[in-house]
Amino acid sequence: MERRSFLRKAGAGVVAGAAVGLAACGKKEESAPAAAAAAAAPAVPAAPAVHVGPPEVKWRITSSYPKSLDTIHASTDLMMQRLRELTDGKFDVRVFPAGEIVPGLQALDAVQQGSVEACHTSSYYYVGKDKTFAFGCTMPFGLNARQMTAWVLNGGGQELLDEFYANYNVVSFMGGNTGAQMGGWFRKPIASLDDVKGMKMRIAGLGGEVLARMGAVPQQIAAGDIYASLEKGTIDAAEWIAPYDDEKLGFYKVAPYYYYPGWWEPGAMIHFFVNKDAWAKLPKAYQIAFRVASQEVHNGILAAYDDKNPLALARLLTNGVKLQSFSKEILQRAHKVTFDMYNEEAAKNPAWAKIFAAWDKYRKSANAWFSVAETPLDAFMQSAR
Repeated sequence: MERRSFLRKAGAGVVAGAAVGLAACGKKEESAPAAAAAAAAPAVPAAPAVHVGPPEVKWRITSSYPKSLDTIHASTDLMMQRLRELTDGKFDVRVFPAGEIVPGLQALDAVQQGSVEACHTSSYYYVGKDKTFAFGCTMPFGLNARQMTAWVLNGGGQELLDEFYANYNVVSFMGGNTGAQMGGWFRKPIASLDDVKGMKMRIAGLGGEVLARMGAVPQQIAAGDIYASLEKGTIDAAEWIAPYDDEKLGFYKVAPYYYYPGWWEPGAMIHFFVNKDAWAKLPKAYQIAFRVASQEVHNGILAAYDDKNPLALARLLTNGVKLQSFSKEILQRAHKVTFDMYNEEAAKNPAWAKIFAAWDKYRKSANAWFSVAETPLDAFMQSAR
């Protein structure tokens, strides 16, 4: 009994002494019994990995439109609100109206240069860089709103446009459509081709070049400056969008003749342009959120205009606006001049030629279908009212 007690005490002393000795000498190698004991010990589970979600991202987006155009500008605010909802508030984009960061017609330049991450604009504002920019917005006597969306989404238009836009360091997303626009406000009647000659008109995109070839003098003027130019007589006419927005800008007070149809804008698409580098750095989940939100805005803008324009036109007519249609003579001449211009550009501009070939083929096919189903039914219902 005493022996066993002694051995226990002695063994404990040996072990303790060995531990002290190893510690004093600097342990270099673990004893076999200790290693065996360690191997037999139950494994301690590793701490679970902490999942870190996408980081907070702050962007700035500049618009080509003033706040007064509540359908277009407010839709940008709604999109950014939607982005915050889809990303739990982590993707925060601040919207700046035209003029706060850069003038409205320089929005794309700011994105291209990386001054801001994105913009909301109409690509045909930039045909001075290359006429090919018009394909992303609208073309005289081109696709209507539904046809334009179909071409971009399903007809190969998106791929063709992004190949072109890549040269300007941006990627594009559909951001609305105004539908067919009006022919604009005129200080005096425009009844014949002779009345077009010498006429100074605010008009954007390729419609301005067509009118120039018909003898007019096109002017590129931002929305906020149109009214004053009409009032002072600096210009004789101006086109903008359609009754709802035109009414808000008050053009009818200084140019009472309201013409239709806006043959140069049968379905004007608006775009969100994003800087390529900023887009590449964006987390995948945020890229998906941006695509979803932009598509919602795209659908919402056209629906809003289809809802608001009829009532706005009725109000304008009660205010003495003189609604006029362009003469057949003017429309036929404009159509011929337009397609002459298209073919001339195709002969000298490879970027234009590539998109035009696909776009024109799609246009002819779409119009053939609409002439069978859509147009005859619309014409009958409108005549039967």
